[in-house]
Amino acid sequence: MEEGVQGGGTRVLMVDDDVRLCRLTERFLAPMGYEVFSVHTGPEGLDAVLTGQWHVVLLDVMLPGLDGFELLRRIRARSDVPVLMRSARGESDDRIVGLELGADDYLPKTFTPRELLARIRAVTRRRAGETVSSGAVVPDEVVAGALRIHTGLRRAWFEERELELTATEFDLLLAFARSRGRVRTRESLVEEIRDRSFEAFDRSVDVHVSSLRRKLGDDARNPRWIRTVRSLGYQLVRTPGEPR
Repeated sequence: MEEGVQGGGTRVLMVDDDVRLCRLTERFLAPMGYEVFSVHTGPEGLDAVLTGQWHVVLLDVMLPGLDGFELLRRIRARSDVPVLMRSARGESDDRIVGLELGADDYLPKTFTPRELLARIRAVTRRRAGETVSSGAVVPDEVVAGALRIHTGLRRAWFEERELELTATEFDLLLAFARSRGRVRTRESLVEEIRDRSFEAFDRSVDVHVSSLRRKLGDDARNPRWIRTVRSLGYQLVRTPGEPR
């Protein structure tokens, strides 16, 4: 597929008070088939997210009316739309807070256009194949004890309770389930679920694992299901309902 049509109608919502940056981003993405819409305040962003249909949201941290963190918190209470946070500030604490609140990725505003494009493609690619041309959902179930995942529906259940997962958390859980019993390094997990290389000391996967543990009711100090393997990574060991 030619790069110029890879956007294929992907709807991108930008929530950023930097009007010039919004225009530049729109000019970069639009020729490649992306439908880009921009709003410039927190309240406008919340209304747009909850009333529109978006493939990905580009969310600034510093916004008038409602900051990006509070906006993300409210979005996650209602939607699992993929969110890429952006900030002019480079503090790691900001990045961790954003990930803990449910952001799928975090970009400093010093990003290059091609890096932004790669990140957007990565998160939207996860949603590709959810439906066939007829609109029917493609069922493809992965079962690990009391954990049940439909890759076509992109929905997961644990002990018959549906899990509310972000796009990244879903892909991370699926990666664990498919490689159950094997130790997965942080590097292999990030490469699989985000389709990009990353810095050796990037700890964002740790934040997502912590969130997954909370949603599974697991204990980080004495985990029953997602175990930390010192100096290596993580391992999905067993789930309730499986024989020992």
